[in-house]
Amino acid sequence: MSVKCGLVGLPNVGKSTLFNLLTKSDIPAENYPFCTIHPNIGVSPVIDNRLLKIAKIANSKKIIYTYIKFVDIAGLVKGASKGEGLGNQFLSNIKEIDAIIHVVRCFENKKVIHVHNFIDPIQDIEIINMELAFSDLDFCEKSILRIKKQEKKNNYKHTKKIFFLKKCIQHLEKFSTLTNINLNAEEKEYVKEFKFLTLKPTVYIANIDSSSKSKDIYERMKNYLKKEKFFSIPISLDKNLNIENKEFLPNNLEDNIINSSNQKKNSLNQIVEASLNLLNLHTFFTVGPKESRAWNIKKNTTVVNAAKKIHSDLKKGFIRAQVMSYFDFLRYKGEKNVKSAGKFRSEGKNYIVNDADILQILFKV
Repeated sequence: MSVKCGLVGLPNVGKSTLFNLLTKSDIPAENYPFCTIHPNIGVSPVIDNRLLKIAKIANSKKIIYTYIKFVDIAGLVKGASKGEGLGNQFLSNIKEIDAIIHVVRCFENKKVIHVHNFIDPIQDIEIINMELAFSDLDFCEKSILRIKKQEKKNNYKHTKKIFFLKKCIQHLEKFSTLTNINLNAEEKEYVKEFKFLTLKPTVYIANIDSSSKSKDIYERMKNYLKKEKFFSIPISLDKNLNIENKEFLPNNLEDNIINSSNQKKNSLNQIVEASLNLLNLHTFFTVGPKESRAWNIKKNTTVVNAAKKIHSDLKKGFIRAQVMSYFDFLRYKGEKNVKSAGKFRSEGKNYIVNDADILQILFKV
């Protein structure tokens, strides 16, 4: 599964610097608005320590991680939905991504330009969300006109879609995004057809520095996002990467800040992991002497569909799956001992794959 996450935000807030860190790229990250014009695309591996432990026990020659594609999208400004700045390009690029990583500036520095000449992360967030909402509103209105042109007679599905789109319009006209709209089961199916920008899963990245003022600014932003049921990850993205970085403890992302020698790496890992969680993904493994490999799948995926992820022939000729848990594999030091302990299971095609399951697929050609 190719996962694509877009880095968005106002111009000059640190998107390109974060993109370079995540993807080990070297695109320009200059101190002026619209340094990025065309979207840059890079890949970041999902470093999973579980895979390293599995490969060590199995004595695998090769380790293959899953990966995420990151897209550095041009900065959006107020009026983008009307074509201001690089608005039209910005909004069309967002339609093609699976999740949004919204970078917000939470530090003061007169040497670093801000498009509004003052620091207010809440206003910055609301500007972006308002432009996304305006874009969705325009899209709904155009979609209704398109459906009506297609409709030659009273078509039930067309009628229901138009009713759904009008419901979305009423919500958007109240200056609210679609994240908190109430939808029935049928309407949730329609959502898959329409690529609404305000329904993209979103995580917020706070670009901070080491000052107490920056911490206060970030606290206001964090409390605002809590009310909206979003969470944030703070990281320092100064150009020279020499500002002390702070990160949230993994077991309590909202309330704890720590200092450590590997903070930058941990914060970046949190962003990667948050991206996977936004998209409701988890991981299973395949293990052998040649390679140990991680695979991303949607939660609640059946084993026969997980087999297709490895190769389409495995689904076509699926017989059964041999399953070990990651914890049993570590506890008993490998497959042979897992079998001796009676922890090696055979599962049919309807088995739901758990996070960190180790699978062997038996199939016939």
